[in-house]
Amino acid sequence: MRRVIAAALSAAGLLVASSTPVAAESDGKVATISDARVTESSGLAASLRHPGVVWTHNDSGGKPQLFAIGPNGAVKATITLAGAKAEDWEALALGTDESGRPALYVGDIGDNKAQRTDAAIYRVPEPEVLRDAELTPVRYRIAYQDGPRDAEALLIHPSTNRVLVVSKSLIGAGIYTSAGPLRADAANTLTRTAKAPAMVTDGAYSPDGSRFILRSYLSSDMYSAPGRRVGGVDSPVQPQGESVTFRPDGAAVLFGSEGADSVIWRVVLRGANLPDSVRAPVAAPRPQPAAPPPPSPSPTTAPEVPTTPASPPPATSEPPAPPSADAAAPVAADVSDGDTWFDAANPWLWLCLALAGLLGTGAVRLRRAARNG
Repeated sequence: MRRVIAAALSAAGLLVASSTPVAAESDGKVATISDARVTESSGLAASLRHPGVVWTHNDSGGKPQLFAIGPNGAVKATITLAGAKAEDWEALALGTDESGRPALYVGDIGDNKAQRTDAAIYRVPEPEVLRDAELTPVRYRIAYQDGPRDAEALLIHPSTNRVLVVSKSLIGAGIYTSAGPLRADAANTLTRTAKAPAMVTDGAYSPDGSRFILRSYLSSDMYSAPGRRVGGVDSPVQPQGESVTFRPDGAAVLFGSEGADSVIWRVVLRGANLPDSVRAPVAAPRPQPAAPPPPSPSPTTAPEVPTTPASPPPATSEPPAPPSADAAAPVAADVSDGDTWFDAANPWLWLCLALAGLLGTGAVRLRRAARNG
């Protein structure tokens, strides 16, 4: 009898455990970069070969090196780019080489004075084994259709290797794209294709290429294509938010910051911000049962009298069906910088208004003090 009771209790426990919902993943801290060599983490890329590893690099003035950061925040390997200059490294992106193997692209694209003529992108293969090494990179020269500009965001499309570079500016920022994969034997001129938010510090494509994110110090935005904004993404408050990357499964993004002992944060994506490969498919509508056939006429029914067929009713124009929630938004025109700047959703507008208010209040107080003095 005791065995029967024990078996029944065990089965009941399994039933309760199986019916308990699994807690949804939440935003939170992933790791703290504790290595003293990494004090200005300015780019971030989640490894495609090594689960839990992210790649990063220092800002301008450092050595031309990439650091593999493990889940505990420690450096697992250092890759030195032989012959490369670290003039102003600002971005790191995942891509592939000509053979389709995973590769890391480094953007030496910072240009605070907007006058550089030697902006470049370096490419090295992502190593299969994590150990210190020196690799010779492929160097791609880049230029902009409308002249030099400062930039901190480099994105590589995972399927086409097409390049996106986003300029960094308070007013007039834009998304610049290459005509195709980069060429090492000639300068690659990037064309402005869409407007961009103010002060973008990094960006990244989702693993399936259906989404890309652009972040600034204050906010982040998700896109399905240049000019097609999907929605905003909650960004963590960081001392100097400089980097972002998609997690390899596409369900979350990782945010990084400059500074010693900087923290990598995870933000889980939801709704339309999720890449196409991650979102749950929409359930097909259930088929409706067929209408029953009309009853057969009774034998005593009077013979049918022929009648003139009625004319069909006049055709009416039905309103078009509303677009589905998953339909992409129309491509936004590259509107004037004034229209972009005075958008109520622009956090920089409100910051400037607040600063103007503080300055105005200070000026009034100084004038009053001068009069009273």
